[in-house]
Order: sequence, then C-alpha cells, then structure tokens
Amino acid sequence: MQRKNIKRQNITQLLLMLVIIVLVTYISGFWFLRLDLTSEKRYTLSKFTRNLLSNINDKVYIKIYLDGDDMPVGFKRLRKATEELLDEFNVYARNKIEFEFINPSENADEKLRNGLYTELHQKGIMPIDLKVRDKKGKTSQNVLFPGAIVTYKGYELTVNFLKNNQINSAENNLHNSIQSLEYEFVNAINKLSIDKVRKIAFIEGHGELHELETLDITKTLSEYYLVQRGRIGGKQNVLDSFAAIIIAKPQRDFDEADKLVIDQYFMNGGKILWLIDGAEVNMDSLALTRSTIAMGKTYNLEDQLFKYGARINSNLVLDMQCSGIVLKTENQEGQETNKRFPCIFFPLIVTQNNHSITKYLDFLKTEFVSSMDTVGDNPDIKKTVLLRTSKYCKVEAIPMRIDIEDIVKLPDEKQFVNSPQAVSVLYEGKFESVFKNRPLHKISPYFDSKKFKSESKQTKMIVVADGDIIRNDVSEKGRVLPLGLESKYEELIYAGNKEFILNAVNYLCDDDGLMGLRLRELKLRLLDKSKIENDREMWQIINTLIPALLIVAIGILLNYRRKKIYGTKIES
Repeated sequence: MQRKNIKRQNITQLLLMLVIIVLVTYISGFWFLRLDLTSEKRYTLSKFTRNLLSNINDKVYIKIYLDGDDMPVGFKRLRKATEELLDEFNVYARNKIEFEFINPSENADEKLRNGLYTELHQKGIMPIDLKVRDKKGKTSQNVLFPGAIVTYKGYELTVNFLKNNQINSAENNLHNSIQSLEYEFVNAINKLSIDKVRKIAFIEGHGELHELETLDITKTLSEYYLVQRGRIGGKQNVLDSFAAIIIAKPQRDFDEADKLVIDQYFMNGGKILWLIDGAEVNMDSLALTRSTIAMGKTYNLEDQLFKYGARINSNLVLDMQCSGIVLKTENQEGQETNKRFPCIFFPLIVTQNNHSITKYLDFLKTEFVSSMDTVGDNPDIKKTVLLRTSKYCKVEAIPMRIDIEDIVKLPDEKQFVNSPQAVSVLYEGKFESVFKNRPLHKISPYFDSKKFKSESKQTKMIVVADGDIIRNDVSEKGRVLPLGLESKYEELIYAGNKEFILNAVNYLCDDDGLMGLRLRELKLRLLDKSKIENDREMWQIINTLIPALLIVAIGILLNYRRKKIYGTKIES
C-alpha cells in the first residue's frame, strides 16, 4: 500500500514539475533576461550596442575569415570570442544577424586559394603569415585573415579585428583584439545603417595643407562623414552646419574676423581639431643647402588657444625614440645614393592607452613637434593629455640651426634626460570666449552682436602641436602616398597616424557613446606555459578521473540514502 502511495506521489511531483516548466517557458517568452556573472561583465553589451541592434530593420550578413583546425590556440580563442559576441548580437537584433566562419586556406586548388587571398586583400583584410610549431617541433607556414566582411542592404564594409601593435607581445595583441571586438563590429554596423551623414570641414585660407596632402585621411573620414573644404571669409554662422572642423597646419596668420567666427562656432557647441606647428622648418632648404633655421610661429592664434587653456611652446622636442629620414649621400665609390638615418627631430609616439582615442594605437610619426602646456584654472574644463614623447627626449629652444650633420651623427644619450613632453591634449567642458568684452563691430562690421555668446555650451576640442601628423606625402608624379609612410623611398607605414586622426574626429563628433566601447577591459588570465608542459599528464588524469569518480560517489550515496529511507518502510 505504501509502495503505491509513494509511486502516486512521485508521479504527482513529476507532473507538477512539467507544468511548472511549461509555465516558466511560456512566461519567459514575454520577459527578456540575461545574467552575466563574470566580474568584468564580459558578456554584457553596452547600451549603445543594444539600442543599435534593436533598431536594425534588415538582415546583417557577416563573413568571418578566421577558421581551421590548424590555427594557433590564440586565434582559436579569438574565433570563439567572435562567435560568442555575434551570438549575443543576434539575440538583441531579434535574429537579424547571420554569420559564418570561412577558412580561406581550405581549398585544395592553389589557383583558387590564391585568388581568394587576392580578393580578400583587395577588400582590405590584412593577412598575416604565421609559423606554427606542432608538438613534435615541426614548423609550417600558415596564412590567416583575421577580419570580416559585413553586409547590410547591399553595402559592405571590411573589419580588421587583429590589433598588431609592435610594442606588445602576441598574447597581448590577441587579448586587445578580443577586447575591441564589440567596437569593431558595432562601428561597421553603425556606419552601414546610419541614415543621416554628418558634415565635417577642413578650413582653408591660411596656408593650410593642400587637398592632396590630406587626401588619404579624407578618404578614410569619408566612410563616416561628408568631408568638405572651404574658407571662412569672416562670414557669421558659416560653420554652423558642421559637426567638427579641422585646422591642419596653417602657414599664415588668422585675421580677427575668422577667429571670431571660429570662436562663436565653438561657443555654440562646435568641435575643433587643431593641428598647429610651434616651429616652422623649411625642409626644402634642408634638402638643397643641407641647413635650415627652425623659427617660432604663432599664426595669431596664441591668445585664442591660451584662453581655451592651451599653449603650444616655441621649441622643438628631440627624441631618441624616432622614425627615420632618407638623405642623399655618397658611397665609397663616390656615387650618390639614398640612405636612411634615424632622425631625432621626428619623434615616434607610443600611446599610453589612457583614453578611447589612443587605445590600441600603433606608433605615430611626428615631424618637428613642439611641446604643449595646459594653462588656466577654469574648473569647468577637463584636460587629458593624449600624446607624449618618450622619456628619452630633450627640449631645444628656437630659433635654432639644423644641419644635416645634426641628423647623421649619433646623438649623445646623456643629453636626452627630459621627462616625457605632452604634444596633444583633449579639452572638454564649458569655455569662455576670447572675444568677451571686446568691441565686435570693429572686428567684423557685419557681425550680429545679439547672437554673441560669451560662454560655450558643453563642447570639446583637441590640440596637436604638430601639423604633419595628418599630412601624407605626394610623389613627384602627383601620386598620393599613404599617411604615416616614413618617406617616399621606404615602405614602412606607421598606422597610428591615421588611427589617431580618425579616432579623434570620431570622439569629437560622438554624441551617442560609440567611442566609449574602446575602453572595454577584459582581464587577461594567462596560464603558466612551463607548468602546462611539465605537469600535462597529471592534469589530464585529474581532469579525466575526478569527474568520473565524483559521479560514481554521488550515485552510491544516493542509492544508500534511498535504501535507508524507503527500504525499512517497504519491508514493514
């Protein structure tokens, strides 16, 4: 009798549990909940990402060219992180994200395989060659394409998600790549889905860089913005339609009317990227006469920048950590030849990853850069140093004479003992107009003083004490060379220049928080490789036997408990 009651009770409990499961499943269809129990919220998407994905109104197709059993472990980890992220994307996009992983090396036909390699490279996915060593010590060459093609409404964009910073280890580069996955994919989807394209402008009329000298960065910025160029001409409100303006390496003084227009654009919330030289150096003179004079230059902007909290010093920062310059020299046979020399006048900047603009950046190349100071005590302005030289630098006052011999000879390391010098600063907050309490009718007769603002809205600007950081070279035949190219005679490209300018403009124009994704931090938990090799067999045995023994032990305990509870009652 008791046996029947127990059986009936068990069946009732089973049916009740099934009913509860069905009800929970039904209710969960109306209630969306995801829990992330990791300490750094590894699987939690940002609010910007969730909003963007929830507003997608068409399918997003993503092809990731990172697959294959012969990939190194680090890249398998990158592949897994990519898959997990896109699975999470798909949840918030309501199944509108479709993705597949492709191994571009799996085709046995060498001609077809090389054809795909060429196609991917032409689309902008950067390949890497790896030497893979197996357990037996045998090495093999492996070509990987750690990137993706994102397609939306017939338009496609390339995503390169491998951060290959030369100063980091391979492990750290892979970790940084995983950290930035959300930003890279969201950035691509955002660009493809955006309806209204904002405008930015390069200012002309003061000897700024020619259109050809900024063509490379203009092409990159054009993926995000409608890029225009033009003169201010003292016209009030002429800049109002632009999300940001770029003042790139002016050579002539700004008149007060143009400064007033820029000031009021800034007071009304406009964003400015200043790329201003603190020293004027004639490279043509250096090439022809093998000597030149570095002179101080202000372009009639010093009072305006000072009012906003910035001062570009009249000096040159020389740095042992530098890029090179190619000079014509004579070889032992008396023939003229080109030779590369390290140039202490061209500091090579390594960023500190202290801001979303500078995070994960490669080296940046500068030329004849000056130091910067932050001035003023306005508590409403936040100042963040973005770029610094290395600690192996020295500061030289100008004017100063620069000879070819100064570049060719080896520098005395004992002289390069200055602390790192700031060369770029971000300013955010509320600013005071440089034209406050000044007679505006004398500056610009047509200016409507009723619209004058003496204090700005919340806004931001970036000042860089080097105009060449944005300049690309142009060959003698008029061919535009890549931004960051060390010289016309070298193939070395410093990718940090383009990344920095793009990030700077994106940050200035970012009102929604996209750039904040670059600050995402995931803890790097590395295994001790020596312990892995030495204790491999022990851990394999532990991981294999202990789970099995635990299951057997739990089974024995449950069976013993069941007999103890029910065995006596049944017998009675």
